Amino acid sequence: MDSALLSVLAVYEEIGILRYNRRNLRTSGNLMELSDDAFIKSFRLNKEAFRYVLEEIEHDFSNTKKSGIHVKEKLAACLRFFAEGNYQLGAGKDFHIAMAQSTFSKVLSEMLNILERRLCSKWISLEMSENEQRRAKLYFYEKSGIPGIIMCVDGTHIKIIPPNQNRNLVYNRKGFYSLNVLIVCDDQQRIRFVDPSFHGSNHDAHIWRISPVRTYFEQMHRNGGTQTKILGDAGYPSKSWLVTPFRAPEEGSLESDFNQRHALGRGIVERTIGVLKNRFRCLLGARQLHYTPTKCAQIVNVCCALHNICLEYGCSQ
Repeated sequence: MDSALLSVLAVYEEIGILRYNRRNLRTSGNLMELSDDAFIKSFRLNKEAFRYVLEEIEHDFSNTKKSGIHVKEKLAACLRFFAEGNYQLGAGKDFHIAMAQSTFSKVLSEMLNILERRLCSKWISLEMSENEQRRAKLYFYEKSGIPGIIMCVDGTHIKIIPPNQNRNLVYNRKGFYSLNVLIVCDDQQRIRFVDPSFHGSNHDAHIWRISPVRTYFEQMHRNGGTQTKILGDAGYPSKSWLVTPFRAPEEGSLESDFNQRHALGRGIVERTIGVLKNRFRCLLGARQLHYTPTKCAQIVNVCCALHNICLEYGCSQ
């Protein structure tokens, strides 16, 4: 037989073996048999939280038999990607969720749409109960001595690959391509609002000026909530309900002392962003999301909702 033909047949045989092995890996591995620590390390969610998310999205999948991949495996593969930020070194070679990269790309697109629709509005909300507001005000007052604070706001850059069009809009002042993501958190490191729709060249003040958060607190203030405030850094405009530090105060002055206390209170939003990125390392600065800005924004939204779920279900990092 011709040597070239033999080479072609060998390639087809290898492809067939790989597909067979992946099917066997998917059917033989039971995710829930992992130890609790190994499960959290792999997926960031614990088993209880995983089951909750699975129940929330299962009825959206009516064609799992047709694709040959169960929704549980699809969810696990996406969580592995969020956790590690690299499909080839994570979900692609994982014994429990082995899946070709081309297949995973389709799975990710499908799952992002469903996870964003099912989880984000339910788990990310500015609305706080009276008890939550009292708890937050007490926390921030103990940290900063500033009364009435219930939330903190900050921006963070998420690296992405440059898009095919309007690259200059995505290039930020720090020297890389990114989304500038607005994040608001409370005293429990729960993310109360996220907006990843702005390109990296946008300044925090511009994003804030047209943000629904600004409208929300302005409306609250007009409706009598004068003792309900939010902390922001010097990049945000000072308002009666938006407390920002003084610019360039003299050392030892009352303004300088206020800034130090302000920083103690606002530190929780920086820690929240750090926890979010370390929990879902696809968002870390060392990584780069290799998708369109729109898809990257979906990933950010979903990771923020999953972060809040992790808090609710007591998932350790």
